[in-house]
Order: sequence, then structure tokens, then C-alpha cells
Amino acid sequence: MTSTMIYVTTSSREEALRIGRVVVADRLAACANVLPGITSVYKWQGEVREDVETALILKTRSDLVERLTARVKELHSYDCPCVVALPITDGNPDFLQWIAEETR
Repeated sequence: MTSTMIYVTTSSREEALRIGRVVVADRLAACANVLPGITSVYKWQGEVREDVETALILKTRSDLVERLTARVKELHSYDCPCVVALPITDGNPDFLQWIAEETR
């Protein structure tokens, strides 16, 4: 079974924590890391913008990425939230097994 990290940006620490709590409780992710205070520079609706956001990193099984993405989009305040999957190609086997056990 392969594992995946999901990178999400949110409008605030509170939003990241809320989303993280829900997806962990739903067993769509084994854990959530909340990293407040990132600065994002991006172009939206023809305008370059700069905002302080919070990054949310979720660990899950690869076969749950589609369901987890859909759930994050339901919970998120943005019209088009950043939700990207990064495959985990190697790591601590015990930790990777824990991810598998903690997700459905």
C-alpha cells in the first residue's frame, strides 16, 4: 500500500485545524500538520496578490486521495483551494504502516 502527502493552503490556522480535525476523525488522513504564517504570492482573477496563509499537510493512503480532496473542498472557504498530492516513495516503514492502519 502506498502513502501520499497532501499539501493544502488555508486562509487561517483555525481553518486548517478545523479541516485537519474533520479528515482525521473521518479516517481520510492519519494526521494533519498545521504550519501557520506562510506568505503566498499568486495570480487570481488577473491580479497578482500576496496573502498570509496557513499550510496544512495531511498524510494518507494513495487510494484515498480522491475522497480526501473532495472532503477538503467541501470544508474549505476558497473557491479553488490548493489541494495537491505528493507521493511518498520511501521512509520509515513503521510510520508508513501507521498511516495505513489509521486510515480506512
